[in-house]
Amino acid sequence: MRSIYLTIFLSFLFLISLRGQSIITDRPDQTESSVAVGKNRFQIETGILAEFTGEEGESFLDLFLPTTLFRIGVLDGLELRVVQEVQLARDQTKDLGIGGIGDLQLGFKVELFNKESSGTEIGFMSHVIMPTGSEKLSTDQWGMVNKLLISHELSDRWSVGYNLGYDFFEIDKGDLTYSLALGYGLSDKIGLYVEPYGAIVNFDDLVANFDAGFTYLANDRLQYDFSFGSGINQKMNYVAVGLSLLY
Repeated sequence: MRSIYLTIFLSFLFLISLRGQSIITDRPDQTESSVAVGKNRFQIETGILAEFTGEEGESFLDLFLPTTLFRIGVLDGLELRVVQEVQLARDQTKDLGIGGIGDLQLGFKVELFNKESSGTEIGFMSHVIMPTGSEKLSTDQWGMVNKLLISHELSDRWSVGYNLGYDFFEIDKGDLTYSLALGYGLSDKIGLYVEPYGAIVNFDDLVANFDAGFTYLANDRLQYDFSFGSGINQKMNYVAVGLSLLY
């Protein structure tokens, strides 16, 4: 965890000297961008999230301190991705808690279609989930996360992005996932979004959620974000803050 914080700190120190491509991030919404980072670019997206869940008579708190995505541009339109999170899970009803490292994710994102005249972009993302996490935080299963990524520029201010996905683990049928993010550029620096998202778990149970938030573009290399979300047909609430850095 110390190495993650050190990387973020060093990135911030050298940020002012960077020039060129502007940052495009996959956070804070659940909808992944259809754009890969540029060739020979390195991007860090990290944040802290607190999630509250539990049915009647139960109360659970999950803290992600932080969740960090590393994006490495290896070719034009192709990036490699690494996701690692540090988690604290607490059963507040029983006053019990555990902490440690979550399962490591390795994957890629590739741009499939980019037509500037129509403002439409299409990409595909896939991650392998490796059961490398700490005891009681790991799923103890290999898995995959796959998403088709589509976005449209509607105007100078408005944009929409949506993902359709399939998550698979070693047992059960897997989950169909969806998200739809509507974004609005309030200014050249501030962006707002609203988003319904969720999954059809095991091809059977619908889990529906909603979130919203904003981003603040400090410069072409640094972006801050804030977001919050809530369950529609389940008891879930979260709040998150983060930042993203582009080399």
